[in-house]
Formats: sequence, structure tokens, C-alpha cells
Amino acid sequence: MRFLWLLLALLAPVAAQAQDRLVVMSFNVRYPSPNDGANVWEKRRDLFVETVAAAAPDVIGTQELFQLQGDHLVAKLPQYSWFGIDRRGGHADEHMGVFYRRDRLKLVEQGNFWLSDTPDVVASISWGNIFPRMVTWGLFETKAGKRFYLLNTHFPYREEDEAAREKCAELIRKRIAALPKGVPVVLTGDFNTAPESRSHAALAETLADARTAVARPTGPEATFHGFKGVADRRIDWLFTRGFTVRGYRTIDTHRGELYPSDHYPVVATLAWPRTR
Repeated sequence: MRFLWLLLALLAPVAAQAQDRLVVMSFNVRYPSPNDGANVWEKRRDLFVETVAAAAPDVIGTQELFQLQGDHLVAKLPQYSWFGIDRRGGHADEHMGVFYRRDRLKLVEQGNFWLSDTPDVVASISWGNIFPRMVTWGLFETKAGKRFYLLNTHFPYREEDEAAREKCAELIRKRIAALPKGVPVVLTGDFNTAPESRSHAALAETLADARTAVARPTGPEATFHGFKGVADRRIDWLFTRGFTVRGYRTIDTHRGELYPSDHYPVVATLAWPRTR
């Protein structure tokens, strides 16, 4: 009995620490293109699941997700649920799918808005974009009653879309500014531009870039590698407001020449603000 009490005493701080941390992943999963040759979805889907399982995030913001990919992940990792509609308002196209651990988090509210002049109009397009661009968001609550917002997005990709990306960033900045100040916020996404861009600067006015917020981030800095394993651009970002960033890593898991995606996922460990 004395041993049991000692064991519980030792485990209590660990359990308390786990409740004070939130692990967030951002992952562009690469849509299931039939033209990907050796990297088609059917060949990499198990490695995708293994990569998520090993990181064990509480919540994940994904980009380029198709429904069959989201359903595959939750079939293999049933502790997760996911939500979101695709960029055209249905389920046949790319989703900004958000996954969360049901045993750790409760989904309180969810929604979507489009990166356009009419953000509440489904599938709306502005600013020269060739595809609808959107944000899927959720308000979550932990077992301890702590709440946070997660917003997840994917910016346009062409070189000539830099002005559109700036408008996307400004719209998201304004939306986040309108959220309750006392509720922490996480923004995940594939932003398709460099940290030196005006888009990054607009978001960094009120949000912290998780990678630069820590002294020793681990893993490659760049995230897009095109299935080659040599990344050349850091276009996948994770921003926070109201959290302290305790750790950050870029995951370059692979099995020989097989990668789970053409992007490296990024993971941040966040600490909740202290309450007085």
C-alpha cells in the first residue's frame, strides 16, 4: 500500500503537467493525386497514420485533406474525430480538416469562413484567386475546463498570388482580433510564402510564430520538400496568442524514399497561461 501511494505521488505532477500542456500539429497531407507515382496516397497512407500516432497531438490542423484521407486516419486512430467542409462547401474537394482527441478535448463550437471580400459566402473567391480559400475553426475545451480557439487555413500558391496572400492574412488577423481576449488562440496552415513576407508580418503583429518563440526548435527549418526529402521553404506555420511555446519541432519521418506527404508537419507544445 505504501508503494502504491508513493507511485501515485510520483505520477501526480506528471499528470498535472500533461493537463497544462497542449500539443498542436499542422500538416499539409497532400491530396490523393493519381499522378504522384511512387508517392500515391495508397502507398503512403500508413506512414501518414504512423507519423500522427508518434507525435500524439491533441489537435491537428490539416491542409489539402480529402474526405477519404480524414476517414482513414480516424479509422486507424479512433481516439480522434475530425470536422470540416471542403472549400466549395461540400465534401468532394480539399478540406481544412481539424482533428482532435475526444478523450482530451471537447468541441464546443465550429465554423468556416472564406478568404474573400464576402467571407461568409460559401466558396466565394476574390483577389484573383483561382480556387476558393478558407478557414475552418473550432472552439475547444479541455477536461479541466480551459478553452482555446484553433483556426486552420491554406493560402493560394502561385508566385503572382502574393498580394492575395496579404489580403488573406489581414482578414484572418482581423477575425482573430475579434475573438474574446481571454481565450488563447492557435493558427495553423500552409501559407505558401516565406517568413520574410508581408503576410507573415501581418499575422505576427498580434500572434507569435511558434518556431521563433523557442530557443531551440528541432528538425529542419524548411517544410516543403516535394517528396524529395530536401525541404527548401518554410511555408507551414503555427502561430499562437495567449500561450507560452515550450517546444517546437519539424518532423521529417520517412521510410526509405517514402514520405507521408510532400510537406513536413510541424508540432508545437504549448503551455496554458497562468491564472492568479
